Amino acid sequence: MSIIEVKGVTKKFGEKTALDNISLEIPEGKIFGLLGPNGSGKTTLIRIINRITIPTSGTILFDGRPITDEDVAKIGYMPEERGLYKKMEVGEQCVFLAQLKGMSRREAETELKAWFERFGIQSWWKKKVEELSKGMAQKIQFITTVVHKPKLLILDEPFSGFDPVNADLVRKEILRLKEEGATIILSTHNMESVEELCDNIALINISKLIVTGATDDIRREYGNNNVEVEWTDGTVTHSDIVVVPDGKSNNDVLREYIEKGCEINSYKTLMPRMNDIFIKLVTGK
Repeated sequence: MSIIEVKGVTKKFGEKTALDNISLEIPEGKIFGLLGPNGSGKTTLIRIINRITIPTSGTILFDGRPITDEDVAKIGYMPEERGLYKKMEVGEQCVFLAQLKGMSRREAETELKAWFERFGIQSWWKKKVEELSKGMAQKIQFITTVVHKPKLLILDEPFSGFDPVNADLVRKEILRLKEEGATIILSTHNMESVEELCDNIALINISKLIVTGATDDIRREYGNNNVEVEWTDGTVTHSDIVVVPDGKSNNDVLREYIEKGCEINSYKTLMPRMNDIFIKLVTGK
């Protein structure tokens, strides 16, 4: 079942086409990678899903029906351009933003204090936002995005500004939220995060949808027929990366090793990296 269906969405700004007849589905309960180079149309699509702007043509369905303003309350959106009020105290601002999403003050304070404890930042409650570093403010932004337990999370470059320790902390929280039933749209240029986190992806380039589907299926489809053969010559273990030529099978490659007297320890297909696939599909090289 898909929580979001994008049906023939086009968005024009004057003579410029930001999105050109985009259709894709975002499965419920999955992490969906929305990929593309700068200026490809990703942010425009995110803004349309959030009803910040409307499409020139086409439809967005939420749970099988046209999305409404009421549905947006079920969405948590963390834009790449962060927006916190610098002069407000952290705790008071978090409560205010949670109330905007329909939480009572008591409920907001209870949930927020649990999140602050989880992140080890209880002492930040009375700090002003302007006292926080970029990474610290990023943590607050993440918490305010997820505190109302949205059915759909949209995270635009969520690891920006984090050191490796805090990036790993947020990565684990994203996976935990998925396990609890949230659907997550992850927009990022970090292809390692895509490989690790995303069940499905869509790649947009110059306003057009290039490819969409299950991440592993796409990695297999755009592979280079590379395999890793680990073998022993009787005394020493070796590991070779071999390209299976067109017209030959894995059995043909294994047979060649066996005919040379090699003892095969392991043989596995190597999945291409998402970074290589991204470059190949965007540049055509």
